[in-house]
Amino acid sequence: MTTTTTMGDVTSKDGTTIGYHRLGRGPGLVVLHGTMQVGRSQIELAQALSDDFTCYLPDRRGRGMSGAYGPAYGVERETEDLHALLTATGARYAVGISSGAIIALRTALTSSALDKIVLFEPPLDIAGSNPTDWLPRFDREIAAGDTTAALVTGMRATRMGPPIFMMMPRVLLERLTVMAQKRQERDETDGEPTFDELAPTLHYDVQVVAETATAGDPVAYRPVDAEVLLLGGARSPAYLRMALDALERVLPRARRVELAGLGHSATCNASRRGRPERVAAEIREFLI
Repeated sequence: MTTTTTMGDVTSKDGTTIGYHRLGRGPGLVVLHGTMQVGRSQIELAQALSDDFTCYLPDRRGRGMSGAYGPAYGVERETEDLHALLTATGARYAVGISSGAIIALRTALTSSALDKIVLFEPPLDIAGSNPTDWLPRFDREIAAGDTTAALVTGMRATRMGPPIFMMMPRVLLERLTVMAQKRQERDETDGEPTFDELAPTLHYDVQVVAETATAGDPVAYRPVDAEVLLLGGARSPAYLRMALDALERVLPRARRVELAGLGHSATCNASRRGRPERVAAEIREFLI
């Protein structure tokens, strides 16, 4: 397992700098993080794959080592960022996580730069399964500086907390969130930004979901020619499993794996309740 990382950057089509961490040896593999994350959010997953692949962990625009979102932000800018990295590194494989999976899928749809992609729980809105109408409230709370309230709004809307959280009074959930924020600030040692720092980025991931919403089965993705591994956790919210179901029906070269006992945090570092070694085993089997 390789643990030494180096840093680099590429320039996207609109001039935005996209910074990344690099580690490992072998064929190039881009690991594209999801919502409320940066490149290092999957560093342990990359380490578990580093004996077989050269892993690239970009910070998506608006985060970490990368440039700002820019006034023309949208899913097209994100696909341009990924394409720039693939071109510069020669990587032909990608793992897209959550919103990063939507970007990897869109990139495979619009170019032939990828031979194989792993899509971990893309949060596609399939016929209203993942609505984004809560975003104005979230934006108001961020603008008012009430990050705790915004985090609770986002967590409830995306159904990312334990099921019991959905039944709790909001005031109690906000108190628990404050405790979690304080604990994270005290204990954070792995180089990841705190939830407080990442909270404003959620707006842009929700924008990606809204732009790619479909009225039914996502038939637009049928032309994707890359081999695809559809990966998800058995304990993840139903709308994420629904998106994988829909993609399984339309992608011509896809296979599906469900990870028993795991949820949406499966790819994360262990400190964020991830099981990176287990996820890496499925990715390795698919890519090799």
